Amino acid sequence: MTDLEEYVPAPRPESAAVLTRKLVRNYGPTVALAGIDLEVERGEIYGFLGPNGAGKSTLIRVLCTLLRPSAGTASVAGYDVADHPKEVRVRIGVALQEAALDPRQTGRELLALQGRLYGLRPAEIRRRLDAVLDLVDVGHAIDRRIGTYSGGMKRRLDLAAALVHNPEVLFLDEPTTGLDPESRARVWAEVDRLNTELGITIFLTTQYLEEADALASRVGIIAGGRLVAEGPPEVLKRSVGADLIVAEVGGSDPTALARLNQLGVVDSVTMEHGRVVVSTSDGPAALASVVAQLGRTRLEVHTLAVRTPTLDDVFRELTGSHLETAVADR
Repeated sequence: MTDLEEYVPAPRPESAAVLTRKLVRNYGPTVALAGIDLEVERGEIYGFLGPNGAGKSTLIRVLCTLLRPSAGTASVAGYDVADHPKEVRVRIGVALQEAALDPRQTGRELLALQGRLYGLRPAEIRRRLDAVLDLVDVGHAIDRRIGTYSGGMKRRLDLAAALVHNPEVLFLDEPTTGLDPESRARVWAEVDRLNTELGITIFLTTQYLEEADALASRVGIIAGGRLVAEGPPEVLKRSVGADLIVAEVGGSDPTALARLNQLGVVDSVTMEHGRVVVSTSDGPAALASVVAQLGRTRLEVHTLAVRTPTLDDVFRELTGSHLETAVADR
């Protein structure tokens, strides 16, 4: 095969926006990704959930061609990230945790520069800027220097920059970390709009349970570099149980879990950090039996509540610790 006959791989099936098989990434002796298999359909929002250090950012950097896999394969928009990185880069938009924004530029100057870097002509840049600014609300600040922007405005500008060249796949690495609730809600609304109105595939990594729950059609949960669960948020939460009875307790009684597990209305029981969590198919119906059984133990019940499972409960069921605790500890 001559240089003029350079091979261009055929895209993978239309449904595969992101595909990895046995993907491994090592940093010396440290294993950051330990054989990740996942497939993201075109047009979906895929949430990648896990604490800091679990491998989320490493995976997104591999998929964005910033890191090479140590083993296994990964493709984005139909192209292998290691063999054809240029083909991948022109088809993706990326907003990483730390936005590389020049504080001396205006927002409009930054977006125009981004368009030129992707080879867009001046007329096309103007058209794309109008379209992007209609989708991502930067407001009149677009003509101010970026150094005057708030944290939320910088995040939205970085999101706009990732969209200038009309990408097929958008990677967002913890896009709302450090933002106040109002700014976070605005970013959520814009991400949802990009997906529903334009059909852009969005790969979203996050520490926030409510973010994945609100935005993602499917969620992957990573712990220790491994994908430990995957599926629609509601399906994952139902796998823990229909309802949870949560008791904050004091004291010690090694027989308590065995006593509660004897109840026919209980699916499973766990206890950690002074909290007893009972999984059951019908929380209100099981509540009286659970309260009575707790009363027969030496535990002192401080509070008692019935609630539906969360993604944190899924993480706890799979790993033995709470995601929220893991995030706070790092």
